[in-house]
Amino acid sequence: MTAPLHDTTAEAEPTAPVDAAASEAGRKVEGRSLKQIAWNRLKRDKVALGGGIVVVVLILVAIFAPLIVGLLGHPPNDFHQDKLDPLTNLPTGSFGGVSSDYLFGVEPNKGRDVFSRVVYGARISLLVAFLAAIVAVTLGTFFGVIAGYFGGWVDSVISRVMDVLLAFPQLLFIISLVSVLPDDLLGLTGTGVRVAILVLVIGFFGWPYVGRIVRGQTLSLREREYVEAARSLGGGSRHILLRELLPNLVAPIIVYATLMIPTNILTEAALSFLGAGVRPPTASWGGMLRDALATYEHDPMFMVFPGVTIFITVLAFNLFGDGLRDALDPKGTR
Repeated sequence: MTAPLHDTTAEAEPTAPVDAAASEAGRKVEGRSLKQIAWNRLKRDKVALGGGIVVVVLILVAIFAPLIVGLLGHPPNDFHQDKLDPLTNLPTGSFGGVSSDYLFGVEPNKGRDVFSRVVYGARISLLVAFLAAIVAVTLGTFFGVIAGYFGGWVDSVISRVMDVLLAFPQLLFIISLVSVLPDDLLGLTGTGVRVAILVLVIGFFGWPYVGRIVRGQTLSLREREYVEAARSLGGGSRHILLRELLPNLVAPIIVYATLMIPTNILTEAALSFLGAGVRPPTASWGGMLRDALATYEHDPMFMVFPGVTIFITVLAFNLFGDGLRDALDPKGTR
């Protein structure tokens, strides 16, 4: 007789069932806000992020202009005749007198430090652009929401006013206004008067562009379910405008304001170029381009630096604004 075969195979130990629910409960679920979602989209757009970094650098340069000029340049209105050729009044040396002491060279005929004037010019351009954008956004948001929400004759009146302002010759009006206003006005003198006029006029003629965008968005939002729900619960017009509509208009308003700033920079530069901007000797990019016209055939570098600065500034704001629009409004992404 043979011995019975012994099963040497070890019995597999039963595995404990995995409690999926307990595992999921142990994990902390973190929600993401709309700001975080928009920031994650913006971070993936390297071009827009680069434009935003340039914008931040330009703002810091404008804020700390005296410190930067004190470290790297000379006072913007000081004359350095020793850096000019006594016969031609052109900068000595190559590239318009560029050196370690004068990073962008000096002006022909006057010898002022071009680097310092470009840095101080950023103050004028960005100040006018930002303040004019605030004025335009404030007026445009107010009238756009009112027109879109109430409709009827209110919408008709506001829309016709916007059409008239859009057809008005803005540059001609500013030039004529600057020519008749005194140098002292409402406690402001000199450059302060010119800056205030530029801000008010550019902002006043810019609000219809914002108003049209806000009006169109309001016409769409006022038919949404949450607005109808607020109205059915007894919410008045003030509550619906401030609590329901305006929070949903923040994204398009921010985007359009970002895209409006470079337009304001170009407008200020054009007005200064035509002599309707800030008065000399206050530094401005447009004024520097105007002064460079007299000597650009002999010294083109004087025109290059302010021109390139305007180009980089406008391009950075446009790239950042375009990326911000895609981040805040992904459905409208091209």
